[in-house]
Amino acid sequence: MNPGRSLRRLARPASLAVPLALCALTPATALAMSAPPADPSLSPRLAELSAPAVRAAPPAEQAARLGLAASGPGSLLRDGNRVLAEVRFESGAAAALGALRAAGAEIVHVSGAYQTVTVAAPPADLPAIGDVAGVGAVTEVLTPIVRGSDCGGAVRSEGDTQLNAANARASFGVDGSGVTVGILSDSFDRDLSAATHAAGDVASGDLPGPGSPCGSTAPVDVLDDSEAAGADEGRGMAQIVHDLAPGAALDFATAFTGELAFAANIRALAAAGAKVIADDVAYFEEPFFQDGPVAVAVDEAAAAGVSYFTAAGNDNLIDSAGRDIASWEAPAFRDSGSCPAGLLALPQFGAGHCMDFNPGPGKDDTFGITVSKGATLTLDLQWAEPWNGVDTDLDAFLLDSKGKPLKVEVGSQEFVVGATGDNLSTERPVEILQWENDTGSSAEVQLAIDDCFGACNPGAGAAAAPRLKLAMLENGYGVTETEYPESSGGDTVGPTVFGHAGASGAIAVGAVGYDAGVEPERYSSRGPVHHYFGPVSGATAAPAIDQTIPKPDLAATDCGATTFFARLEAGVWRFCGTSAAAPHAAAVAALARQADPGASADAVRAALTGTAHRGAGSDPDAVGSGLLDAYGAVAALPLPPKITITKASAPLSDADAAAHTGSGGIARSTIGPKRPRARIVKHPPRLIRTHRRSVRASFRFAASAAGVTFVCKVDRGLLHFCGPRFSRRFGAGAHVLEVRASDAAGNVDRTASVFRFRVKRLG
Repeated sequence: MNPGRSLRRLARPASLAVPLALCALTPATALAMSAPPADPSLSPRLAELSAPAVRAAPPAEQAARLGLAASGPGSLLRDGNRVLAEVRFESGAAAALGALRAAGAEIVHVSGAYQTVTVAAPPADLPAIGDVAGVGAVTEVLTPIVRGSDCGGAVRSEGDTQLNAANARASFGVDGSGVTVGILSDSFDRDLSAATHAAGDVASGDLPGPGSPCGSTAPVDVLDDSEAAGADEGRGMAQIVHDLAPGAALDFATAFTGELAFAANIRALAAAGAKVIADDVAYFEEPFFQDGPVAVAVDEAAAAGVSYFTAAGNDNLIDSAGRDIASWEAPAFRDSGSCPAGLLALPQFGAGHCMDFNPGPGKDDTFGITVSKGATLTLDLQWAEPWNGVDTDLDAFLLDSKGKPLKVEVGSQEFVVGATGDNLSTERPVEILQWENDTGSSAEVQLAIDDCFGACNPGAGAAAAPRLKLAMLENGYGVTETEYPESSGGDTVGPTVFGHAGASGAIAVGAVGYDAGVEPERYSSRGPVHHYFGPVSGATAAPAIDQTIPKPDLAATDCGATTFFARLEAGVWRFCGTSAAAPHAAAVAALARQADPGASADAVRAALTGTAHRGAGSDPDAVGSGLLDAYGAVAALPLPPKITITKASAPLSDADAAAHTGSGGIARSTIGPKRPRARIVKHPPRLIRTHRRSVRASFRFAASAAGVTFVCKVDRGLLHFCGPRFSRRFGAGAHVLEVRASDAAGNVDRTASVFRFRVKRLG
């Protein structure tokens, strides 16, 4: 089934829902009033379906005759031209498997406890199946509801398919239920100019809430939506989570009320019960070289068991030679002993001690940057001194290509373009400088960094020569070339992951386009991160450390579809950037946490990173462990057993308890810690030659444990239960069969057993 098409069919006006439902009930009533079927073991619907005129009709007509939906929840569950049915016995179900196969049934599942065999069979064979000795009843299996998974609203992000989330929901029966995902961004529903609003998104099924056609009636819990000027990016993030994990509860709080309020809202979401949190906000002032207040809150949440995801950033820049040039870092401030003449001429400048950007024997007191027409250059300069322990005051200035200080006019006044704060007073080792290129063409500017002491700042000393880093935070464009584009002489060029995205507890998420395979977006920020001081935990300076943190941690989809955010392309609103990747990853974590509610945050993180995949030659500093695979992540966790208590039984003995066994009125099982392994023990040759359009190929599977269920996938099809023997027809071309085993405790084979073969048509 094509998920995109089926979802769009479900996106109908709410007023049509009741008439459609009423029409669907009428044929079922007629069937119930008709004469008993000729074969009393078949249900009325299956008896009707097996009649020659009905089984020859198109599926939509069959559905109308049977009083069922043509597709989706409540329709006949089909496997190709077969329908699934449950065959119930009084006793002897296992002994009847041969007879069922002889009657045309493909065995899907056998339940000794319930004496029921689930089969897939062509409608014409249903009467013969009903005639097998001992059969009490044969009833149809209807397509179940996995809450929200078949109702993606007006649009669904392509990340649902790219990250294998739809496959994970269908295979493991998860949709995020029981998990709360917290979201931090600008605003949720404050943008009056947005193409849709929260109420409309609920009505279309793109967000949960009362009146949702998807049955997800719990609304988004908005803890704080106080950012009135926001673009509702948080609502776009919520739509993404709802697309991939439609059963998850959603909470929202703004991150646009300052760093400390941002940190407080992280704690508020965790206190409200969020076990997964995603944000897409970074403050320029967040430190490069230590964990700031936001990162401290992130680490606290992670230590308390929260899976925390944050956008890695959209700040990478690539020059014409393909080099990542968005940052430049030197191991120490190198005093050139002078400054550009244009700066020395400024009356307020003083003698000047400017940075030497040349790591070699020569000296260069400026750093050339080419800025695109109309772009705003944003320079974030920081140096390796701890918050509340700053001993150095660095200032930054921009000059034009001829060395004259750039100036801007404000009213009747002119101001030099520079960042000259008193860092000793603020106790923050950071300066932010911005300049808009309104010259009408691309422009080369020169950056100068001055160590301001003596006449310009009597309180500052000249002894310190700290490490310093310059990041050009351009949202992926606006700077095309720099004077020093390559790492050399101890200077490092490129990494732009910073702030709480560099926290050890955060899972920083890079971006991969929804149609780009596994390669990162050009703008997705690169790592790693280096910390030289402990976290900012109060009003005193943190101690020195030396820590390298690999970042980003993994990658997820961006530029997927939403109802309103943020860029309209060919009639589709596409949400691009790592801001979109973070909620995609958070949704996958919600599926994993539902699958194993007892899993720790570390276990979930290990499952996500351990099953992600990178392309050949992909840079881990761009994508971390690689692109998320939701199916692999869920399969990597030990799934909890599904237990049904049918009647009271005697308490477990000490021996039973020690052996981890349970006993009930119907069945007894032992839960083991090992995952079963599937093996393909019989298969066709790797090259099958045939004169026909297709050929039947048969397989037989075995496993390392008894009582397992086999799950198969053919080519790019969906996973389905397949039994220990599997047979189907294959057309000409290359094919691949994958099989996994799952035991009664829910442990799933981590790695599929794979067989690849080709069918060659002769003549």
